[in-house]
Order: sequence, then structure tokens, then C-alpha cells
Amino acid sequence: MSRSARLLDLLQILRTHRRPVSGVALAEATGVSLRTLYRDIATLQAQGADITGAPGLGYVLNPGFLLPPIMLSSEEIEALVLGARWVRANTDDRLKQSAAHALAKIAAVLPGDLRRELETSALLVPNTRRKESPERDVAALRDAIKAGVKLDIAYRDERAQETQRRIWPVALGYFEGLRILVAWCELREGFRHFRIDRMIDVTPTQEICPRRGEVLLAEWRRENGIVHDL
Repeated sequence: MSRSARLLDLLQILRTHRRPVSGVALAEATGVSLRTLYRDIATLQAQGADITGAPGLGYVLNPGFLLPPIMLSSEEIEALVLGARWVRANTDDRLKQSAAHALAKIAAVLPGDLRRELETSALLVPNTRRKESPERDVAALRDAIKAGVKLDIAYRDERAQETQRRIWPVALGYFEGLRILVAWCELREGFRHFRIDRMIDVTPTQEICPRRGEVLLAEWRRENGIVHDL
């Protein structure tokens, strides 16, 4: 592996962690000695990568440093194409359009051979998505999560019983043919999972959720034993 490729791998590893990663772990991941790892860190810092940390404390790549897309590997391109095609086949119109725009931006800066790989990828995604009613509610739910506002919903459960709920939206789960909203329910005083297709009505309120979205998401993950490194 060339040194430039090794430096790129090191950046990729750092970019996938929000918390400091030890020099030993980074050296093992990149297949070099600890001394070489420290030199590589220093080289990246000199090139403008905002890496903070020190031996014994670990290292973290701060947000804002962009990797050059021309360095994407063939399999990384396939992963991006597959993910974007899934989004275009299984989400709402706004996300579909954003996925298409993202691929177009990546294609614009790729060299010719890699651009052809992106445009001719043979990885296909079937459209297994159910039609939500109305579809615009999915985008509205995403907006509410970002804004951190409470929602009033009319919900029909599996026994066809209707209830009125005030909820704090936390996350959206995109499953095969099914969409789930994770939310804190004031009626049940706990996290609940609401199927989008069972929502009769969704009304954003002017009330801000008492706890930030990232705090609620972390609480839900702990409660469900979900580990998330990104």
C-alpha cells in the first residue's frame, strides 16, 4: 500500500469515529508501527486535517475536513450507488431528489473511469415501499425531528382503536415496506414506535421538546441496547 493510500485510510478510520481513537488501535488498523502512525498523524495535520489528540489520549478528526471524492474506491462507489438507489426507491420525494443530486455531485468530480462505474453500476434495488397516506407526512416528520417540535397525532393501533397522542419525534426507521417513527409519548410516558401507515392525522405544534433530539436518541438507544459508532 502506498503512503498516500495509507494516509487516506487513516482519515477514513478517523472519520467514522466521533470519540478519540487510541494510537495503538489506529496503528493496528492501518498496519503500521506506532512510531509510523504518529508520523502519519503529523503529516495529515500539516496538510490541513483538523486532528486533535495526543499519545495516550487518542485522536479525533474534527468536523469540517472533506476527503477528496476522486479517492473513492470502486467498492465505495458501489456502496454509494446502492444506498442512493435504495433511497430513491423507498423514501419520500424530497429524499429521492436529494439522493439524485448527491450522486450527480459525486459524478461531476470523479475521473472518467470511476464516473463510468457509477453510471453503469449493475446493483439494483426493487421498489418494495408501501404508499403512505399522505406521503407528505413522512417529510413533515423529518422536519419535526430536525426542529425538535412536538407533534399531535391521531393514531390507530393494531386493534383499530383510535387515540390522540402528543409525541416528541426522535427518529424514523425505514424498514422493508414499512416506516416507523420512534417517539416519546406523553400519554404512555415512554418511548413508543408508531407505524406511519396507522397515523390518521399529523399536526406539528409550536411546543419545543423538553430534551434535545440527540439526547432522546441516545436514551432510546441505551434503552434498546443499540450501539451506534457513527
